[in-house]
Amino acid sequence: MTKKRIALLTGGGDAPGLNGIIEAVSLTLLKQNYEIVGILDGFEGIFAEKFLDVTEERVRNIHCEAGTLLGTSNKMGTDGREEEFLAKFAKLGVEGLIAAGGDGTFAGLSKFRDKVPLIGVPKTIDNDLSGTEITFGYDTACSVVAEAVDALRATAHAHKRVILVEVMGRTAGWIALGGGLASFSDVILLPEKPFSKPKLLEFLKEKQKTQRGLVLVVSEGAHASGEEVLVAHRVKGSPQEERYGGIAERLARWIESEMGWESRHVVLGHLQRARTPTTTDRFLTLGMGVTAAKLAMAGQWYKAVVYREGRITSAPIADVMGPARRVNLDHRWLDFASTLGIFTG
Repeated sequence: MTKKRIALLTGGGDAPGLNGIIEAVSLTLLKQNYEIVGILDGFEGIFAEKFLDVTEERVRNIHCEAGTLLGTSNKMGTDGREEEFLAKFAKLGVEGLIAAGGDGTFAGLSKFRDKVPLIGVPKTIDNDLSGTEITFGYDTACSVVAEAVDALRATAHAHKRVILVEVMGRTAGWIALGGGLASFSDVILLPEKPFSKPKLLEFLKEKQKTQRGLVLVVSEGAHASGEEVLVAHRVKGSPQEERYGGIAERLARWIESEMGWESRHVVLGHLQRARTPTTTDRFLTLGMGVTAAKLAMAGQWYKAVVYREGRITSAPIADVMGPARRVNLDHRWLDFASTLGIFTG
């Protein structure tokens, strides 16, 4: 009897836990006598016909590794090449596709709804996808931020400096808020809450009276009231071409000029993606991978695996393709920050 085949793809930016998804999906399907075709490098693998025969030996224990066994890419979509995409996908002879990706990945695949059966596993360290309360990789990214702040606090105090830590997140401040709270940083600046420069300066001057050094966590999309978000550069062909960055360096120079308080900046960048997943992210990807495989075996296509009200469940894939889920200004975490005396704008 011919085995059923399922294709597996990881797309968009890498996130801690992608290998956990791959391992959990693969082991679940392989034990039910399925064959798995791994598509290499996201959409690029379809067009270049680059595939991997996924076996138990290849995926066993990769859940604890950073990156993705299959590779990924966020630079190639399907616009203008729809017929080529469908023809090459059809050659795989699969029942459907399980894709771990963000809104760009799902947008690129949703146009083929009638021809490419799809199960989506939402993924972004930014934690800003709609339709789910948390995305895997987020907890690990927050851990990287918290550990960096903890370490930098020592040198800030040793040299009587202000150190600004710039973190990822684009238009959403979840990483800055989670990592900043976990490390009890002195300041947390979010894209959702443009900050007042005069109030920030007043806060810093007051802190200077009692503290040798400070550590500020700044989201890459944060900006002062009346100012625009800083764009570091653009990546042509990416679903989100603008790459934010530079706010921490600008603020460091401004603080130094306004106060004479020596300031430095650190950009964590891809360190937030490159860490092995935390235990929380391992549990999350294990459950999401098993659930995605079971949905595929049941033929429940065009579902997304989401986390809601404390459990992993499924929802229409359209639910995770809405506008970015940003931090509400009445979120309880902001109240925690205020209670602790952390400046947030």
